[in-house]
Amino acid sequence: MLTMQKLTPDDFKMSLFKSIWYAALAVSFADAHSTHEQIAISCQHPAYQSHIVSTSPLVIYLGGFLTPYEQAHLQTITKDTFSRSAVADQAGAQGQRQTRTSQSTSVVRDDIVRCIEERALLFQGFDTPRTYLEPLQLVKYGTGERYHFHTDWFTNAMHASSAMGGNRQSSFFAYVSAENITGGGTNFPMVKPPHDTRWCAFIDCDESWEAGVTFRPVVGNAVFWSNLLDDGTGDERTLHAGLPVTSGSKIGMNIWTRQGPLSEDIRGKD
Repeated sequence: MLTMQKLTPDDFKMSLFKSIWYAALAVSFADAHSTHEQIAISCQHPAYQSHIVSTSPLVIYLGGFLTPYEQAHLQTITKDTFSRSAVADQAGAQGQRQTRTSQSTSVVRDDIVRCIEERALLFQGFDTPRTYLEPLQLVKYGTGERYHFHTDWFTNAMHASSAMGGNRQSSFFAYVSAENITGGGTNFPMVKPPHDTRWCAFIDCDESWEAGVTFRPVVGNAVFWSNLLDDGTGDERTLHAGLPVTSGSKIGMNIWTRQGPLSEDIRGKD
């Protein structure tokens, strides 16, 4: 015969407390799971493709790195914020020069921008903290505008000090927009061109062999390269140029990763 145990007032209170505690715990787990799902939904990385162009220096082409939504969003949040691009001279002084005639702007960080930053970090492995990233930069080129041959790593120690996060370890250049464009490729004169004709989908195969590799401005795609040698010195072979736009316009995006952390004054708040 089944008998029911009589609960004392203290037993009842303890039972009620446990019921409430387990219910609250279940809700907290559900909320945590929901928050994780929201983050995953808000930052869904595209299934981009990686193509190794060169192993020395390391240059990798990324097809479909930016989604159409991200391309449109970047243009929306930077509208009317562009100004004439500056460049540092041999002494480290920043200024406007004929070697770089584009316009540029820093990108204010929001959830979409953070998602792009996360993608760039994940591509480089799991050991690069977010604090190593410079603020994303958009550059706009109109007809006749260009950026003469240069390296992304700094030759002047003032711009590569530990307080500045060291030198630029790596670069991404992504194509955000290309409207009715001819010209405007990104040329690496010291990178040996690949042979297979499938490369012609995003490399200018009409260029002479001696001219190196010229990436055509294909919207949504990106080029990644490592700027430094194993000893931390700059790799001269990463010399590159934004070739003149002969018609139309383009917008590109720079993502630069430093050797060490950048201060909040430089990076801005996450």
